[in-house]
Amino acid sequence: MPRPQARTITFTIDGLEVQAPENAMLVDAAKHGDVEIPVFCYEPKLGQPVGACRMCLVEIEGIPKLQTGCSTPVKDGMVVHTQSERVKEAQNAVVEFLLINHPLDCPVCDKGGECPLQDITFGWGKGTSRFIEPKRHFVKPLELSPTIAIDRERCILCYRCVRFSQEISEDYQLVLQERGAHSYVSTFDGHPYVAPFSGNIVELCPVGALTSRAYRFRARPWDIEDSGSVCTLCPAQCNVTLTVRDERVMRVLARQHPEVDDGWLCDRGRFAYPRLGGDERVSEPLLRDGGELRPVSWERALEEAAAGLKRAGARTGALVGGQATNEEGFLLARLMREGLDSPHIDSRVAGTLPLELQRELGDPSLQAHVSDLEFAHAVLLLDTEPIEDAAILDLRLRKGVRRHGMKLVRASSEELLNKQAAGELVKTLKAAGEEIVVLWHERLTAGPKGAEAARALLDLATTLSLAGAENSGLLEIPAQSNGRGLREAGVLPNASPGLGAPADTGNAAEGLDALGIADALIKGELSAVYLLGVDPLEDSSSLPVWSRSHSPWEQQRPLWEQALERASTVVAHATFLTEGIREHANVVLPAGAYAEKEGTIVHPDGRIQRLRPAVARLGSTRAEWQVLAELAERIGLDLEVRNGMAASQQLFDAVPFYAGLTLEEIGGKGIRWAQRETAAGVASS
Repeated sequence: MPRPQARTITFTIDGLEVQAPENAMLVDAAKHGDVEIPVFCYEPKLGQPVGACRMCLVEIEGIPKLQTGCSTPVKDGMVVHTQSERVKEAQNAVVEFLLINHPLDCPVCDKGGECPLQDITFGWGKGTSRFIEPKRHFVKPLELSPTIAIDRERCILCYRCVRFSQEISEDYQLVLQERGAHSYVSTFDGHPYVAPFSGNIVELCPVGALTSRAYRFRARPWDIEDSGSVCTLCPAQCNVTLTVRDERVMRVLARQHPEVDDGWLCDRGRFAYPRLGGDERVSEPLLRDGGELRPVSWERALEEAAAGLKRAGARTGALVGGQATNEEGFLLARLMREGLDSPHIDSRVAGTLPLELQRELGDPSLQAHVSDLEFAHAVLLLDTEPIEDAAILDLRLRKGVRRHGMKLVRASSEELLNKQAAGELVKTLKAAGEEIVVLWHERLTAGPKGAEAARALLDLATTLSLAGAENSGLLEIPAQSNGRGLREAGVLPNASPGLGAPADTGNAAEGLDALGIADALIKGELSAVYLLGVDPLEDSSSLPVWSRSHSPWEQQRPLWEQALERASTVVAHATFLTEGIREHANVVLPAGAYAEKEGTIVHPDGRIQRLRPAVARLGSTRAEWQVLAELAERIGLDLEVRNGMAASQQLFDAVPFYAGLTLEEIGGKGIRWAQRETAAGVASS
């Protein structure tokens, strides 16, 4: 359906004339006039308001009774009063009513200092209470889930958490049990609330009833700092706010970005942060000595790594993991091609696609926005299960189906390659409407039929007239978090930065892809391998399905076990000491986690986003750009990189469609390069 086009109207609030979008809820419209109307139950992300808490009562001329500002759409010429005696009396009464049973937990409550109930009590409460009866008591805290605790006596029954469970994530696990003063939030059957997005209810709760068990009693608002960044644990790349105390990440909150995550987070992105400082982190250089990895100085580690790589020279291969930044991948590609004369570098597990197909799939006119998943008439899922591949997209699809009647269609690569089945797909999609998004996973183009599937996908886009159409296009979910960015940075065996020909780098040879590198190591054609943020033996099958960051290398594990065994030099630039690195690496160089990094990454829809360091690097860890520059210098190549900004500038200069880009332009919200004038470079490169 078309995106809503709001007409601006004028209304009066507390004597001020204010312009706001027509039919916006009065609570939101009032903000255009810098007027705050207090709320508890209202949250725009939850959809249609329910008017449950009555905190937002206002007086509207022409209507005898007070109205709830959260559920009253603003109209042209409307006259509203929020400061009249009637309104103040009603607001005082609501606050007084809410505090009848609310405990005086503020000194020990995790919400203290950032609690809407505290703020509204001071701003709109009367300051005294007529009630002297004993407050109700529950057993506290209870484990609502493995990650969430609930203090039921603090609950003000705003209904936010229950609405999220039933209307947003649609897991239907949370309900209000009992009636009246005995009501409380619980799961229907009393079982733990286990769901992929359960942590969002902690952030939605306007009081301290729902708290994170990992954060509980760990910090207070006045001794923490907030830092904005981007989660790189999956391709969804949600915007986050990291709560930091004493150089440690204490919690992760959503950072509102309607075009990326719609303000939600999956539980993996929200609760995986303790691992950033866990025991498995690599915090100092390690060198294999007597069959064991032992700590050594940076000087010794770099010397050994450089010697091994220089000895192998053009017989070196490199793999780059999805949490690497564009700059890291770009610098490693330069080190390989210019320093070692080796084109054997890959970040694409699915296998190499011809450059022509990669450029066509990246055509700016074909790129869909994430928000198009909500407003399109139909979305086709090709070889993907969003809740596993990029979890937060699942909520966007549910929103489109629930609120806008979007038709959801699933298909596999086999159907796409079958002309008769593909014809039926086209009929089904066209019957839904003209605006169509094809959401596909990188695995669609994997294997021997990958190029054929890519061509079939492009043919489907042509048949559906997706190029340049509103709320339409192709949207790829890469196998790795920054898969798209690394490809655009030239971390491919057959492409230079900007998806140009390899000859642009001074080495016209087409390199080996990931599988080819493994095979060449086994055969002895390659003797060294550089692993940047990746362990091809890593197995994540022990994680719950909904939180699994599928290691795209898992299916290649038997091959890589032989390859790493045969390699004479394995240099691992790693954040965590995984099984494969512990058993096979000769040199381990510590790498930063996403909360410690600076650089850029690219969202699946082409939005370049910026990582900013929130905490200091763990132990003696150095910035990846610095390590790569020092390593290159020891090999005989000066990368001319003296700081992180210089690395970014080199990248922007090397990629034609990033030309003229600056870190300031990217800012905190990112920028889609397809919307810049230089976007035409991808088609002509």
